Amino acid sequence: MFRTKGCSDAYQALVGNGSHEILCDAPVEKGGGGCGLGAHDLLEASLALCMNMAIRMHAAANAIPLERVHTQVRLLRPAPDEAVFDYSLELDGALTPAQRLALERVAETCPVRQTLSRRLSFARSDP
Repeated sequence: MFRTKGCSDAYQALVGNGSHEILCDAPVEKGGGGCGLGAHDLLEASLALCMNMAIRMHAAANAIPLERVHTQVRLLRPAPDEAVFDYSLELDGALTPAQRLALERVAETCPVRQTLSRRLSFARSDP
């Protein structure tokens, strides 16, 4: 579970899970100081990180000679009721076409992508 604690500066908050914390903030154009990641940044980062780790884990478990992977994700909103996670993968190493395809498929099935692809609902629980 993650919790946020508001800071004294405009919209800054510490976001943490009990073991680790990161500073988040609203962008300057929305009245924040731009001193940390924003809420949508965290969504993009979560998907990029999950794809990156899943690819590396699969490569390690299957002796695929992956040297480096970079993932990039950005959230696009082409219409008011639509959100698109646009992503790119950079896979370096002496990979065969079959290995490259397998790693690309792993990115498509990472746990965060699976979660974001499901029907979502929200439940409020009071402390």
